[in-house]
Amino acid sequence: MIQSFSDHAANERTFLAWVRTGIAVIAFGFVIEKFNLFLLTLARTAGLGNRQQLERLAGSLGRYEGLAFIGGGIALIVLATARFARITALIDDPKTHHAGSVRAELIVSAALIVLIASYSIYLAFN
Repeated sequence: MIQSFSDHAANERTFLAWVRTGIAVIAFGFVIEKFNLFLLTLARTAGLGNRQQLERLAGSLGRYEGLAFIGGGIALIVLATARFARITALIDDPKTHHAGSVRAELIVSAALIVLIASYSIYLAFN
């Protein structure tokens, strides 16, 4: 039996949860990108009445926010991997350690919350 197996298993479950979240954020970024391309294509083929409204809705903000979500998801996975490796080493160390800072996780989470809120506001008012 592995020493501190339950701690290692909990660390691995946490890591996998962060990775799943990162993959979901990346997928959402791809959806935003594809939806933006769909709106631009629709605007090019639509009549004049709908074309201006569709072009306004498919503005550059959707393109950049999609890329921001993709980058945020990648950052989340990289951060989760680094955290997983650090916690694994701390579990294996026989010394007692203080809980480390979660500042990086909070910054990435706050950035994703701001992205989601801004994109929701953008969609609500366009």
